[in-house]
Amino acid sequence: MQASNRRPTFSHLLLHIGPLFQSEFQQASKMSSVLALTQSPLSANFPSTDWAHAERYSLADVIRDIKKHLGSSSGIDSNDVDEEYLKALLQRYHSSRSDWSTYFYNDKSKAYTRNAVENVNRKANILLLVWNPGKGSPIHDHANAHCIMKVLAGRLTETVYYPQGNQSSETAPLRAKSVSTYGPNEVTYISDQIGLHRVSNPSSDEVAVSLHLYTPPNAAEYGYHIFNAETGKASFVHQARAHAATN
Repeated sequence: MQASNRRPTFSHLLLHIGPLFQSEFQQASKMSSVLALTQSPLSANFPSTDWAHAERYSLADVIRDIKKHLGSSSGIDSNDVDEEYLKALLQRYHSSRSDWSTYFYNDKSKAYTRNAVENVNRKANILLLVWNPGKGSPIHDHANAHCIMKVLAGRLTETVYYPQGNQSSETAPLRAKSVSTYGPNEVTYISDQIGLHRVSNPSSDEVAVSLHLYTPPNAAEYGYHIFNAETGKASFVHQARAHAATN
């Protein structure tokens, strides 16, 4: 049989090599999408980080970013708070004793010592709490505020109780909802919508240290409630003044 001398037409070539071009184009599109994703800035809702040139994120940086986020005007409502953003700030910070030793004071006669770190234009209180071994807080609410806690040293156990509104009777024992123990650099969050809680140091010989952000600072300004675990009875108390560091 004699070979054909017909030259392939453009349509004939396109029929054979078209799929190759299509495959290459799809691969290029995928690579372009991945590159765009990796080069795009992080969401404005979360702290941005230049990972290639990142310096250590200090406690001073945390305070600065909290101030920037909450703004300069005084006063804030609980519904105005973006707790996920604030949690992200505290999660980004890696505990360093050199950052918080300035605020550290421990009264060994107390279960725990509250040390003032910053008051953010009456929008938030930042405190450093020092927990003596085997001691803890009473069961308490948060006066319709948000509380974010980060463990800086040692370990802390948090027992969360169902909100009082979920109790069948005001004299019924409080029911535990969850029990969790957190170590250094772990962060937890609670509000009155989640429940009541108690925080304690499970160690028999080591002090624990934690950073707390309360916003709005309602407990400090108006007081809060502590609860009897056996009866569920609430008692209103005024917040004691936090210890202020002297430079």
